[in-house]
Amino acid sequence: MLTPRLRFFSMLLLLAGFVAIDATAAPVVPDKAIVLYDGKTVNDLSQFYTWLGPLGRDQDPNRVFTVVDRIDGAPAIRVSGQDWGGITTRQEFANYKLVLEFRWGAVTWGSRQDRARNSGILLHCFGEDGNYKDDFKGHWVSSVEYEILEGRMGDIILVGGSQRGSTEKILPRLVMKQTAERIWDPKGQPKEFKPGMGHLHWQHWDPAWKDVLNFRGPRDLDRPLGEWNLAEAIADGDKLVYFLNGVKVMEVTNVWPSSGRILFQSEGAEIFFRRIELHPLAR
Repeated sequence: MLTPRLRFFSMLLLLAGFVAIDATAAPVVPDKAIVLYDGKTVNDLSQFYTWLGPLGRDQDPNRVFTVVDRIDGAPAIRVSGQDWGGITTRQEFANYKLVLEFRWGAVTWGSRQDRARNSGILLHCFGEDGNYKDDFKGHWVSSVEYEILEGRMGDIILVGGSQRGSTEKILPRLVMKQTAERIWDPKGQPKEFKPGMGHLHWQHWDPAWKDVLNFRGPRDLDRPLGEWNLAEAIADGDKLVYFLNGVKVMEVTNVWPSSGRILFQSEGAEIFFRRIELHPLAR
């Protein structure tokens, strides 16, 4: 039971517009489909809050995150890419299949104006927003990324973070079967990875990849610019499996953490998301 003092403090937080993250709450495990965005509703981002680094939480003066009335005949979430950060789920999740559709827009910004279009999905977000930087004003949070980047769709980046009041870092980790080039290979040698050990590449990543606009490798699976892509991520205990347009591109085990919030990035390129759903795992 809340004491009068705690009730008063909670009321102040609500009046100020803050929604605290309950670190003690168990992650949600879907027992039916959870629709985070249905691709039909206009102006509904109620399942998310925004985070734009130094701008903080729910501060989006440039309207980086909006819902447009019609893109290819239906509403969609538009992420402009102008400011770096993301929209993050208000709840933590575990043991799910994430299903979403995305496609690029035409606009690129700033230092990435002439570079490969870049975004991503941060899974198992852990700790305080912005903990990618020691001052907690970073654009990202400790997590395991499903990379959405021209020429590197389905790569993994392990994002480390800081802990307030501690010198110890939050270091996500996993084991991947790999070739010497850190390319996922189901027949490769398993190796543990942590932040700072390099990007982990999807199965048929092109070693000649360059960070240039419109890069496309000979075996890339993403569809032509302007067409929708289907991305799926299965989080099954301490295992992650990524699919792009129906093809498995990555599988890793011994993943820590194995649950958390989910963040959809803004990182210098316009991108649209629709049909964001979490499904129960088939048992």
